[in-house]
Amino acid sequence: MKITIDTSTCSGHARCAATAPEVFELDDNGYALPFDGEVPAGVEEKAREGAFACPERAITAQ
Repeated sequence: MKITIDTSTCSGHARCAATAPEVFELDDNGYALPFDGEVPAGVEEKAREGAFACPERAITAQ
């Protein structure tokens, strides 16, 4: 599974990281940092939940 974050759409609500801190990292202002690589095995569902928690739909998990 890959995560794509549209950083131009992210508004810094930090709901992704609150839902799935093991997947999403934030910068000092609360904006999601780009995700490189594959989602680790065992946290795919958390990654989906974190993406769904984004009110702007700036995150895609596929």
